[in-house]
Amino acid sequence: SSKLLRAFYVPFLSDQYTVYANYTILKPRKGKQIRKKSGDTIYDEDEVLLTLAEQLGNFTGLVGGPDFAHCLLPPLESLATVEETVVRDKAVESLRQISQEHTPVALEAHFVPLVKRLASGDWFTSRTSACGLFSVCYPRASNAVKAEIRQHFRSLCSDDTPMVRRAAASKLGEFAKVLELDSVKSEIVPLFINLASDEQDSVRLLAVEACVSIAQLLSEDDLEALVMPTLRQAAEDKSWRVRYMVADKFSELQKAVGPKITLNDLIPAFQNLLKDCEAEVRAAAAHKVKELCENLPMEGRETIIMNQILPYIKELVSDTNQHVKSALASVIMGLSTILGKGNTIEHLLPLFLAQLKDECPEVRLNIISNLDCVNEVIGIRQLSQSLLPAIVELAEDAKWRVRLAIIEYMPLLAGQLGVEFFDEKLNSLCMAWLVDHVYAIREAATNNLMKLVQKFGKEWAQNTIVPKVLVMANDPNYLHRMTTLFCINALSEACGQEITTKQMLPVVLKMARDQVANVRFNVAKSLQKIGPILDTDALQEEVKPVLQKLGQDEDVDVKYFAQEAISVVAQRLRKLDFPVKDSEEPSAPGADKNHFLRPRGPGDDTG
Repeated sequence: SSKLLRAFYVPFLSDQYTVYANYTILKPRKGKQIRKKSGDTIYDEDEVLLTLAEQLGNFTGLVGGPDFAHCLLPPLESLATVEETVVRDKAVESLRQISQEHTPVALEAHFVPLVKRLASGDWFTSRTSACGLFSVCYPRASNAVKAEIRQHFRSLCSDDTPMVRRAAASKLGEFAKVLELDSVKSEIVPLFINLASDEQDSVRLLAVEACVSIAQLLSEDDLEALVMPTLRQAAEDKSWRVRYMVADKFSELQKAVGPKITLNDLIPAFQNLLKDCEAEVRAAAAHKVKELCENLPMEGRETIIMNQILPYIKELVSDTNQHVKSALASVIMGLSTILGKGNTIEHLLPLFLAQLKDECPEVRLNIISNLDCVNEVIGIRQLSQSLLPAIVELAEDAKWRVRLAIIEYMPLLAGQLGVEFFDEKLNSLCMAWLVDHVYAIREAATNNLMKLVQKFGKEWAQNTIVPKVLVMANDPNYLHRMTTLFCINALSEACGQEITTKQMLPVVLKMARDQVANVRFNVAKSLQKIGPILDTDALQEEVKPVLQKLGQDEDVDVKYFAQEAISVVAQRLRKLDFPVKDSEEPSAPGADKNHFLRPRGPGDDTG
């Protein structure tokens, strides 16, 4: 079979897709899909090519093993030249994979010539693909071939087509890692300098990314002499996209260049980025504030932050752009663990309080979501008076996603503020969320109550939460009555058997007579859920009769869920060695277990 693949199938793919690749470049397609006259789609050409490019990378074993891996190169070479980027990228990925299967001799005989052909191809598509292949063939090539490979890469870095220069710039750092140190200094660094001053900002910003890899390979003296002038230039580039890339890669650059260059060059550059004229750049820099401070040398770190970073942070707190303020709010709390209690109270606390009063809900939310950082240092009580108004505003925000986010942080807040503060200030908010008009909020509020009970205990739940939840069973709105059932489902396990049996079960059984079918079948689901928690007497004497009655309900969905619950209850009783007659488990008329639930109306809520 391997011989057949090598002799017929692989050459066929090579011929067919060489023709196809040339066709797609020379003659633009009007559509990506081949269609019948009737208009039905047969297949998407690019999807076929993408799958082919992916699968060929795993064909080595099918064509006879590594000795015949070169048979797979021709079709992948053709696929690496097609118009569609994702196909080319997948072909390059497969070629990189297959390159590892070649011996050094086979690599120079088959793979390196392929790379050279792609690198000198007429169409930019082949030259861009070649950029991703240099690093995998260079380490095992002979010195003479290595020189040729470096020459081809240099040519692509100065290619007339911006797309090719972009591809070369994106692979510059990767290629630098496999080169000898002398070659990095003599060839890669000049290429980096040229690409970093390219006329296209899309090329320059990729050179910044490559700078991280190059900096990791050079000594401090070489960095200062060869790389830093270009990096300083990039930090002040006329294009905001290049400055953005410097800000985005700042932590990686800081680790690569070391503490001395960071203090002398990167800190001043970071200050400029924090006050950049473009909001996107300021936001990217603000995101890196905590990481920058963490990576500073321990000796003198506090002084550097207080004198050279904090003044710029204070300005960003009142920035005109909400994205900048939000970015800062997501990291600023982390500075408290770095600066300690005294500096946090004196310098950071006023900033936290100002952000808690910010008009932008995302800013307030980001501060609240990171309160644990401050709690470890100074305790949360000092923020409590400012926290409450911010929490209330977020809890009542018009955007339901904002309300959802604050609900998710409520257990954390409750644990830090304590049960007394929670009962006095926040309990009513948690109950209000249970009747929110958005189902996702009601669902999250239910889960929130469960986490609060786990945190404060079942006695607190019995006295504080459960009575308020059970009152909702009499609410005129059936959605709110159903929320009672959802809460019981969530709280029963945390509250235990006694509270569930004595307080929750009677309410659930009473709701079995509800006029709304949605409520009744959710009663059946709730009884199934809490069944394992109840004792045998409650199951046999109270739960089972109600379920059997629901099993005769006129609504098909109620019948179905009642029958499901009866089966579960019967299994539970058997495990407890409680006698159960088969006649006590009749199939409810019309309750087929395999039926599809009928569609409910737009206003219905099945939970």
